[in-house]
Amino acid sequence: MAGDFILAVASMMIARLRSDEVTLVLSQVVTDLVQGEFMQLGSKETENERFAHYLTKTYRKTASLIANSVKAVALLSGADENTCELAFQYGRNLGLSFQLVDDLLDFVSSAQAMGKPTAADLRLGLATAPVLFACEKYPELNPMIMRRFQEAGDVEKAFELVHKSRGLEQTRFLARKHGVEAARLAAELSDSPYQKGLVVTTDLVLNRIK
Repeated sequence: MAGDFILAVASMMIARLRSDEVTLVLSQVVTDLVQGEFMQLGSKETENERFAHYLTKTYRKTASLIANSVKAVALLSGADENTCELAFQYGRNLGLSFQLVDDLLDFVSSAQAMGKPTAADLRLGLATAPVLFACEKYPELNPMIMRRFQEAGDVEKAFELVHKSRGLEQTRFLARKHGVEAARLAAELSDSPYQKGLVVTTDLVLNRIK
């Protein structure tokens, strides 16, 4: 109920902007979020399909909010089309980087630091980037993914195999790749304290510990 109330108030605030373009952009966030939730309910059979599915789901559930929000600000400022697209791509890369770091921390951070149990995603039946990367070395993870880690010992075994593989290292590399791209895009904007803030934000996302 609280979430519905916040969404309703946000919708009214967006309507008061009297910008059809901004309304459309921010409405896309809700559409993407719902589609991402539905995507999270399923798994793909093949490894290549599975990773593409994961990245698309991650964009819709996390990165779309940041990408479209940053684009909306650019639209409200009267920026040209190229700058609006740059803003969108900055937010998209920042959002993907944020979620990849979040998936990484689920395996390496303490429960106290995260504010939630470690391996929480595994317990929810979710195969995130570290698990998908670990499949390359340990294909026995594939049947666990398809049954959503529901059998006794699946969560513990998957957690162990991720740590024995290069899954965490590969996830960190991919997160940094998107973070560096976001910083590069921010660097193309005119020099200002706000532009520097965008660059600093990419560093904060990559180096956060919770």
